[in-house]
Amino acid sequence: MKRPHLDSKLPHVGTTIFTVMSQMAAEHGAINLSQGFPDYDGPTALKEAVKRHIDGGYNQYPPMAGVPALREAVAAKVLDCYGARVSPDTEITITPGATEAIYCAVMACVRAGDEVILFDPAYDSYEPAILLAQGRPVRLPLAPPTYRIDWQRVADAITPRTRMIIVNSPHNPTGTVLAAEDLASLTELAERHDLLVVADEVYEHLVFDGQRHESVLRYPELAARTFAVSSFGKTYHVTGWKTGYCVAPPALTTELRRVHQFVTFVGITPIQWGLAEFMREHPEHLRELPAFYQAKRDVFNAALAGSRFRFVPSAGTYFQLADYSAISDLPDREFVNWLTREVGVAAIPVSVFYASPPAARYVRFCFCKNDDTLRAAAAKLSAL
Repeated sequence: MKRPHLDSKLPHVGTTIFTVMSQMAAEHGAINLSQGFPDYDGPTALKEAVKRHIDGGYNQYPPMAGVPALREAVAAKVLDCYGARVSPDTEITITPGATEAIYCAVMACVRAGDEVILFDPAYDSYEPAILLAQGRPVRLPLAPPTYRIDWQRVADAITPRTRMIIVNSPHNPTGTVLAAEDLASLTELAERHDLLVVADEVYEHLVFDGQRHESVLRYPELAARTFAVSSFGKTYHVTGWKTGYCVAPPALTTELRRVHQFVTFVGITPIQWGLAEFMREHPEHLRELPAFYQAKRDVFNAALAGSRFRFVPSAGTYFQLADYSAISDLPDREFVNWLTREVGVAAIPVSVFYASPPAARYVRFCFCKNDDTLRAAAAKLSAL
């Protein structure tokens, strides 16, 4: 039998590191601080709301853009948090996860030969979307330990083919956050060169130590050319529900929906209704979230303080980078394999987020876990 000829569109892409490390953690009975999901459940009131809507018959297709009540709840949240008025009808789209929203934004706007600037370490879904759109990723490194964007380097990298910049704040995997001056620099470059922006803000409510999340939606000139993407899964501890949303001006929303309707068409109906109800009845959840996760960061870091890992406390997300160079000379992928098998703690190697990894040795730990889990993992790590 003759086999069909097949040239992969993503020949260098294998199974994502998050799946690999979670499988390895399960195989070896290790504490899983690798993949970013909680080991606790979402709010009881939220789960009960979804159940009521399932039982109430909200189980057929919703509108392609999302349940109107949820889009209205998002619009109210954006106004309350960022002072921006956005239309639920023409500027908000509910998507099955933030990754789908990012993919649709890239596919809608990037054409063959267009260049897209992204920053290393970069979340692993960005580049495949660019490549599938036949664009060219331009990856600019963020240097440890500060991982700040060098905006002059960004300006130097812009060419007549540059179409888009992808930013991520709070940043996965480094835990850094963009400041107001960063948004000013981004605005100036985007306007000067007529660039589009994708802002991955899935950890928008996980910003610590009294800092303010500098959403692109706070800045009208920038918001006018941006797809702002967020995640209900991260915010409400329900990552398996794979529900997110995109806020963009009407013209960009129209283009995003043109792609979205042929990727998944809609998100899950009762989940959307349940989220809308919970957002309306429990606005305190968002206000309490930064302190909730900062406390977990501090529990983990305090328990790790006596170890040979070196770290700067994460400014946002639920990830903590740690330098292990005082412990081992192994490359980070080998180190996390050893750490999982022999020590019983799974982490993510930071090199996988780079096109050209630096010489520094860092791993990423996830602290969205119960406090006892964090202390148990830190005790194992501190024994090294």
